[in-house]
Amino acid sequence: MSVDTAPRPSGSAPAGTRTRRPRSGMVGSSQGSRWWLYVILAIALVAVIAPFVWMVLGSFKSEGELRQVPPTWLPEDASLNNYTQLFDKLSFGQFFTNSIVVAVVVTAGNLIFCSMLGYALAMLDFKGKRLIFVAVMTTLMIPGVVTFVPLFVLVANAGLIDTLPGLFLPYLVSPFGVFLMRQFILGLPKDLLDAGRVDGAGELRIFWGIILPLCGPALATLGILTFLGSWNNFLWPLVVAQSESKYTLPVALALYSTGQNSTNYGLLLAGATVVIIPILVVFLVFQKRFIEGIATTGLK
Repeated sequence: MSVDTAPRPSGSAPAGTRTRRPRSGMVGSSQGSRWWLYVILAIALVAVIAPFVWMVLGSFKSEGELRQVPPTWLPEDASLNNYTQLFDKLSFGQFFTNSIVVAVVVTAGNLIFCSMLGYALAMLDFKGKRLIFVAVMTTLMIPGVVTFVPLFVLVANAGLIDTLPGLFLPYLVSPFGVFLMRQFILGLPKDLLDAGRVDGAGELRIFWGIILPLCGPALATLGILTFLGSWNNFLWPLVVAQSESKYTLPVALALYSTGQNSTNYGLLLAGATVVIIPILVVFLVFQKRFIEGIATTGLK
């Protein structure tokens, strides 16, 4: 009785075994489902991007071409008149600076205070902890329109009407930010805190030196969402800012592009194109951290 001792090729299967081959029907079905998925995603992508493309192209059109029926997609006679009018007619530098100051201060306040309160609710044990968390969640479920008038009265009584602090102080902390940071910090190992306390570190040092550096994805997510909301905020600055020197960019664009009898759509589209640039820059810079923060926070 002979035994086959000849070496087999590295990729060959042992004797007596069968190699399974994918069925052609299953492969075709999988490719067909992918094809439909790509079509659906392409349609969704066009639906999302088309308004932005129309906005950018429309900013180079004349007012007559924008009102033309049927409308044109590409500018027939592209020009920079709308952008020239935007920078000449408006105090663009003042409005842009006001928007930047308000958005940066609001974002920084949310990153600091929301992470501090989220750390306390996630890692510390103190009396009334559950009650504070319930209050945060209750505030999260209340629409902003309900608290708009009481908030305006509070700011007016503090003498902050028509001031930059009146624009950003009411939004330095958000219940969503507190909830987001708490959920992320809950997933961090508590052994790090114990090791810090053994080394003699206080709670503030543990927070700044240990917890905060580990919260990069959550901080990036909160920062982008907060900056986006503050930069695009229109109703609150419209009510609080009562002089031109305190207008933010969205308020100024709305007031100066809309006349008593007509609307200057070219100026409005040019302003909207300029307004969206800082948002795109912030998102592109922190895109990786933003996606990571959304994914990891949802798993905790």
